[in-house]
Amino acid sequence: MSGLLGALRFLTRVPIPGRGDVPHQRAVPWFPMAGLLIGAAVGGVGAGLAEWLSPALAATLAVVVGLLITGAFHEDGLADCADAFGGGWDREQRLAILKDSRHGTYGVAALCASIVVRVFAAASIPGQAALFAGFVVAHTLGRAAAVGVLAWVRPADPAAQGLGVSAGRHLSGTAVVASLLAAGVVAAVATGWWVAPLIVAAVGGAAAVAALSVRKIGGVVGDALGAVEQVVECLVLVVVAALAARHTLWWA
Repeated sequence: MSGLLGALRFLTRVPIPGRGDVPHQRAVPWFPMAGLLIGAAVGGVGAGLAEWLSPALAATLAVVVGLLITGAFHEDGLADCADAFGGGWDREQRLAILKDSRHGTYGVAALCASIVVRVFAAASIPGQAALFAGFVVAHTLGRAAAVGVLAWVRPADPAAQGLGVSAGRHLSGTAVVASLLAAGVVAAVATGWWVAPLIVAAVGGAAAVAALSVRKIGGVVGDALGAVEQVVECLVLVVVAALAARHTLWWA
């Protein structure tokens, strides 16, 4: 359980009891399970408020709760990557922009787009059960995608010591496979046969961001993992909205 607690400490702003930092290589495989808990909290808020508020307002408040829980951690990575990949002229300039804590036009646009897509996708999901399941699966698969990219895509700077390199260097292949399988099981239990198109969307989104990162800076960094999570989370919610409009969730 120390790995899960370490993952929650790293990915959220929730005060987690306990002392000592858990090594990244032990915490990272637990990212999907941390995503499950975050998604359950966000989905619970959205589904609960949908009983009293309009779908748009319930979805908005649910997404805001997610931002508060995570401290907009992954959103920051997405914005940094948008600024670097969109505004940098060469690899060195892009890496320099990634290290700059300020956000430019590309970053702000990407950040706004991510929030708008999630809000509108969630607001268009009919039924409280599907809304809850959608948030759970989106957050779980988003973190699982980041684990897969971290494990199998080369780092942009092998000499760096950030999460994008240090954890990936020491991750156990068995732990990564177990992490991804656990995320798939969670998604399957939450959505039934919907899991197939949702996993396709997650893999496609993660592969696209990873390929862009390799092309622009030669590999991945921590910010790219945040971008992976955000793109996958958005895509999964969009696919859930499309499926829920025509099919009933198996346990609803």
